[in-house]
Amino acid sequence: MILTHKIVIKVILLSALCFVFTGCKDKKIPEAAAEIIIEAEAEVEEEQVQAEPEKPEESAAVRVSYQTSRPLSGLSGKLPRYGVNVSEIDPVNYKDADLDVLRQMGADPYLISFLTGEDHYRAGNYDRAIYEYTISINSNNAFIESLISRGNTWLKKREYARAIEDYSGAIKLDGTKAELYNYRGYARAERGETKQAIDDFSRAIALNANYTDALINRAHALYDIKDYDKAIEDCTRIIKLEPANASIWNRRGSAWYRKENDELAINDFTEAIRIKSDYAIAWHNRGNAWYNRGEIDKALADLNRAIAINPSLASAYISRGNILQLMGSLDSAEADFAEAQRLRNR
Repeated sequence: MILTHKIVIKVILLSALCFVFTGCKDKKIPEAAAEIIIEAEAEVEEEQVQAEPEKPEESAAVRVSYQTSRPLSGLSGKLPRYGVNVSEIDPVNYKDADLDVLRQMGADPYLISFLTGEDHYRAGNYDRAIYEYTISINSNNAFIESLISRGNTWLKKREYARAIEDYSGAIKLDGTKAELYNYRGYARAERGETKQAIDDFSRAIALNANYTDALINRAHALYDIKDYDKAIEDCTRIIKLEPANASIWNRRGSAWYRKENDELAINDFTEAIRIKSDYAIAWHNRGNAWYNRGEIDKALADLNRAIAINPSLASAYISRGNILQLMGSLDSAEADFAEAQRLRNR
């Protein structure tokens, strides 16, 4: 185990704290962080297909753009796109450690600083946590847990370059931890280093074939670079692991939609809606897919439902407005466009 080579403490202390060390080694991050993952509720990530304006006399089809976002509940602020499992970051394994007792029993300073950092992290005092983790690292640069925890804290602060540096240092110490590649991939994705992120997610998956968060993140990254076939493959793997994950059905449907396979897209959006009946984005997406098949009544019904569920979904007003415009209902279309503009400007 990581800690035993430095800690010179009575056997009774080691016995009392063994749960701490084992939990530390296996501590995971984000889902949110998966909805990421992140997210977090398994619906860490949303992908919507949005109809764009098109003059009726030029074409009867609605062009579609694709927008993705993955809110990470549990992390401060809005973190779009990728995700990590916040429950993995939280240092719950250390909440019962009595630092005064550890000091009295002669625990090494690096361990005291590490556990103090965990206390600050848990309280949301990230700068103080980083200070303590740094002391721990300086005292024992082979102690991987402080590097991981400081990387997680940089991630919370959105200091992605520093998070990547710490995760890379931890990987040098132990390259067998799948979660470290997922965390570093997440940080790289947030910096726009999508291909490097995919490499990291792939390494995480190679170490743990059923690592759902890494699969979710890679599927999103593949979608980002328009590799829809591989994104669909990853989504299919995720669905086998989490068949009730509505956001993954929606994501795969978005990839099928991008490949212009409206039938398969509709099937996936329908399953997402079956799992989560108030899934406004999936209703929105299916409405656009129905429109592409020429089933206007179904398209409008789905878009109406999306707006009823989420009256603040600006993109749904745009999609409905585009369809109404193509149908010649110009006043209604203009009202939808105006509402979408109002929502986006507020």
